[in-house]
Amino acid sequence: MPIFVWKYPMSSKHEHFSRNLRGLAGGFLLVLVMTGCSTAPVAKKPPRQEEQTPESALTYYQELGRLTPGALGRERTILVAVPQTPYTQIRMAMLLGHPRVQQDLGKALSLLDSVLKSTDPAAVPFQPLARQIADNYLERIKLEGQFEKQAQTLRESQRKATELQEKLDSLADIERTLTPRSRAVRPDGAKR
Repeated sequence: MPIFVWKYPMSSKHEHFSRNLRGLAGGFLLVLVMTGCSTAPVAKKPPRQEEQTPESALTYYQELGRLTPGALGRERTILVAVPQTPYTQIRMAMLLGHPRVQQDLGKALSLLDSVLKSTDPAAVPFQPLARQIADNYLERIKLEGQFEKQAQTLRESQRKATELQEKLDSLADIERTLTPRSRAVRPDGAKR
């Protein structure tokens, strides 16, 4: 199929410039196609040491949700063995408060408190995160206390209801064992 190109009348200068421009565009397009098709391996970035930022701590918390209980146990062992920096303390506190492990919110709050009270410049960026996690854990402890109090009240109510039912059953048994009263008979033989 022929392609029709409308040509404006140009001077020889413009025609020469137009040809050069088309040649450059074609060459550029050829370079793009060739580099796009090349199979040269892309240089990999060297592995970075884990960044110790509040954002990476939040990413760590998200990763905890994907770990198996066994992997969570291994993670705890690792965190105990590494140097205790504010970043490590935050991660350990997250692990100790995670719902899929045996929680120790008291120890987690102790770790968070040490980050909050630290004057170490490395702890300063973690202090807002530590405050937020500590507030969350304190709220959880408060709610668990309220839940336990409600459960205790419910157990007490059930115990009292059981006692009352037993008393009612005992009264019913006593009533059944009572001998029925004989009805008085009138002298004319009619019952009252």
